[in-house]
Amino acid sequence: MELRDALSQIAEIRSKAAAAEQFRGYRAVPVGITGFIAVLVALVQTRIEPNPANYLTLWLSTALAAAVVCGVGIWLRHRQGLDPLANQLTWLAVGQFVPCLLAGGFVTLVVVQRLPEQFALLPGLWQVFFSLGVFASCRLLPKAVVVIGVWYLVAGCFNLTLVSGPDALNPWSMGIPFGVGQIATAAVLYWNLERLRDED
Repeated sequence: MELRDALSQIAEIRSKAAAAEQFRGYRAVPVGITGFIAVLVALVQTRIEPNPANYLTLWLSTALAAAVVCGVGIWLRHRQGLDPLANQLTWLAVGQFVPCLLAGGFVTLVVVQRLPEQFALLPGLWQVFFSLGVFASCRLLPKAVVVIGVWYLVAGCFNLTLVSGPDALNPWSMGIPFGVGQIATAAVLYWNLERLRDED
């Protein structure tokens, strides 16, 4: 009987330690807002002249706006945090995601400067890089986030198959993957982190 109690206590301690290691800086509302922004931008893009310069300007501006929205959410949460472990987790989580953004930025620069004829590859590549950032962050987030990473990877690979067809640079090649992906991420964050905190 004592052994069973000890094992039960160890399992409970492990569960609490794992919960303490989950990063709670990504908030459902800011992440969800970025998904709605992606859908709105895709709608805007359907109204403007389809050319690579417009596409690049529109989606890079969108990425910057989304980063600002999420960054402000993380910063506000970080500022409120008195727990040193939570502050360390913030820097760890951000550090895990930043390399994928830098890689996407450098690849974009190379394509725009040196390979403009391959411009249609960018939406798919952006989604693949973003999936790598999601996978890199999985250890600190709810397990369901793996599904989001798979979504971005599959969407990116699908978009790479469209580069030579009439659907290359279609507004929805960015709007659907990022709209669905970010709104689903917001739902996962709310259901697995924020809802439980509210109930406590």
